[in-house]
Amino acid sequence: MRPGELLSVGEAAITLRVSREQVVDLCARGLLPYVTDGAHRRLRRADVEALVRPVLTREQLEQLWLHRAIAGKFVANPMALLAAAAITLRRLRRLHPEGHSWEWLDRWEAVIDSGAEAVLDALTSSAPYAIELRSTSPFAGILSEVERRTVLAALADSRRDRARQVPAEKVERVLRTV
Repeated sequence: MRPGELLSVGEAAITLRVSREQVVDLCARGLLPYVTDGAHRRLRRADVEALVRPVLTREQLEQLWLHRAIAGKFVANPMALLAAAAITLRRLRRLHPEGHSWEWLDRWEAVIDSGAEAVLDALTSSAPYAIELRSTSPFAGILSEVERRTVLAALADSRRDRARQVPAEKVERVLRTV
């Protein structure tokens, strides 16, 4: 199986060792991105595997959420966002005429030249290459400050939803030691 392969809900459930209903719930809550193929949901293998072995730091998770919001804007107006990204790439090349950053600028340029599907994949995937690309994103400034704060607040809310309740006796024990 190829890394970019799409899985059915059942295949994702087997990979995650959960029920199909739990996979559907993850999709409905926005924690697992999917596309529809007729009446069926399809999930990228990289996104499913990222849930099996989470590899995202807090900063990477924030970047992922912000870039998923950018992906929403991209879908609405791909030509404008591609033009803005191309302008940003040219500006970054002028600012950094040589060095390590050129490698990432070249990669972004290749992604953008590959078309809308490749750009959306780079913006929303949990695959290692996408995580690295997002750290040098030419899509900076696409979200307004209000949109950015809204996305980060939604991320914080989602993390609170998944937080475990700490037993009262443990809280008391910790407070006594402090």
